[in-house]
Amino acid sequence: MVSSVTGILVGWPWKYLGNYKYLLLAPWVVHSVYSYITKGEERDITYLLILPLLIWRMIHNQLWSSFARHRTAKGNNLLVEKGLEFEQVDAEEDWDDQVIFSGMLLYGFSSFTKLGYNLPWWRLDGAVLIMLTHLGPVEFLYYWIHRAFHHGWLYTTFHAVHHAPVHIEPRTAWTHTFAENLVFSGLYFMAIGSALVTGTLSMGSLTLYLTYFDFMSVLPHCNFEFVPKRLFTIFPPLKYFLNIASFHSIHHVKYKANYCLYIPFYDYVYGTWDESSDSFYEAAITKAEEQPAVVHLTHLTTPESIYHLRLGFSSLATMPLASKWYLKAMWPITMVCMILTWIYGKIFAVEINTFKKLKFQTWCIPRYNMHYSMPWQHEGINHFIEEAILEAQDKGIKILSLGLLNQGEELNRNGEDYVEKYPKLKVKLVDGSSLAAAVVLDSIPKRTTEVFLSGKLSKVAYAITTSLCHRGIQVVTSREDQYEKLKAKLAPEYQRYLLLTKQVTQKVWLVGEDLTENEQLGAIKGTIFIPFSQFPPIEVRKDCFYLNTPAMVAPKSFRNLHSCENWLPRRVISAWRIAGILHALEGWDVHECGDKMFDVNKIWEAALQHGFLPVPATSSGCSKQMCPC
Repeated sequence: MVSSVTGILVGWPWKYLGNYKYLLLAPWVVHSVYSYITKGEERDITYLLILPLLIWRMIHNQLWSSFARHRTAKGNNLLVEKGLEFEQVDAEEDWDDQVIFSGMLLYGFSSFTKLGYNLPWWRLDGAVLIMLTHLGPVEFLYYWIHRAFHHGWLYTTFHAVHHAPVHIEPRTAWTHTFAENLVFSGLYFMAIGSALVTGTLSMGSLTLYLTYFDFMSVLPHCNFEFVPKRLFTIFPPLKYFLNIASFHSIHHVKYKANYCLYIPFYDYVYGTWDESSDSFYEAAITKAEEQPAVVHLTHLTTPESIYHLRLGFSSLATMPLASKWYLKAMWPITMVCMILTWIYGKIFAVEINTFKKLKFQTWCIPRYNMHYSMPWQHEGINHFIEEAILEAQDKGIKILSLGLLNQGEELNRNGEDYVEKYPKLKVKLVDGSSLAAAVVLDSIPKRTTEVFLSGKLSKVAYAITTSLCHRGIQVVTSREDQYEKLKAKLAPEYQRYLLLTKQVTQKVWLVGEDLTENEQLGAIKGTIFIPFSQFPPIEVRKDCFYLNTPAMVAPKSFRNLHSCENWLPRRVISAWRIAGILHALEGWDVHECGDKMFDVNKIWEAALQHGFLPVPATSSGCSKQMCPC
């Protein structure tokens, strides 16, 4: 249940600023730098170091988010099976408001008081005082205030926002109303204030406490248990002083139990601990990794795509892949990430979904598009793919679908190399060409009598051409080499539907990867570009329409889908990925790779029967009022 009440104490005051909210700290940041430069011996190092401290808090929280999403993608030690959806990610996108608010408080104290002037780097007595204040008054007051927020209008108006999601993740820890943050920030700063007013606060203890504060806030909000059992075996009383994910997950499911902040001590004292806490922990910590029925093997695309992964920035992952100015400004970090993934990278799990009682996982090869264009990198890439296939075989996975460039003709003959190398391979390889062809054929406007085909030929292009010619639709190309290759694939009686000409008047273009800018400029106004390739063409024409690469809309029952697949819109999945899922759902125990092409009509009907739908024209970059599709 989410509160419908609005007001200054519910939403953050700077909500309307969007991403410009960071400018609220700009005057203090500028003043701290200016003061440090101009004041000489009177300059305040503490004032200057507030910004690095805030940046560290952002990095710390991002590391937790990436780690948690990687663990949930693997599927082991999960607490709640309910999936995470786009709506929850959107609701939690302002998690960083509390970092901004803490920055305001810190800058305010430094600007208007002399208590925090030039703090020493470390004082043990101050650190001990902060710890004791937190364990005593802070934890005690939080427990009772938190219980109060679970009653009546306090819950429905304020705290229900935090409890709206059942599937919790690190971002959930910071999803609170402004009123709650005012109260809770007052409690947290009570511990810092105890050292501040006694003159024992240091930069070290301040940094450690805020790091502890972040660590212990997000740890219980992970949807998996990973605190090892041996810690509680070695020191049994630890259960009273460490709030772990399984303990707090019960609070989010049952609401009226396990209220503690970071230490469950007061829940045991006042009888509000849930009796199933221990058994729930035991079940979670011993829960084995769940094996999916299907694995989709993809790879990184552009250098910035690592930030768009589900494991990257959660807000970016909910949007189609696109270049952002602030990501360009992060190019040194991007280059370091590229080098590290290239040298030390291993295949990693990105996502896990559920549909009709089956689980589907996405694995990612730590290589970028540019690596696939380098022949000397092919051996290493094929080694990664082969490693994934054998791992899937060992785990009893039924289907492995090859995504993006992992199925390249030049790389591995559309996956045929692996089937020939391992003739007794039990896991079935699917390149998804049949469904990709079916999606393209469905995208062609009704009553179309001729199409223009250009770009690099592929299995999908051959299948589309064959199908169109069988339907009596003329396929036109302007490239002589393509004409000869396509003609060789057609039976003599259908070759008359294939035409070679330099005069392009068709308004429906089927395009592959190497479509040139000059070719696009030669299209007539209002042309519809329908890609049959893995990657979309660079859009040159503003007076034409560009559809998405072959893809379909996922059914509503397709769960835990909360990130966009590369450049595709929300809840839209590539045809190559869906094909593997359909093979598992239908029990098709065959390879679809190399020269093998599954029945196009059969897989299209199966997709529709299972609830996958064609992408609406508005989601494909077209306007319903203008585009004839």
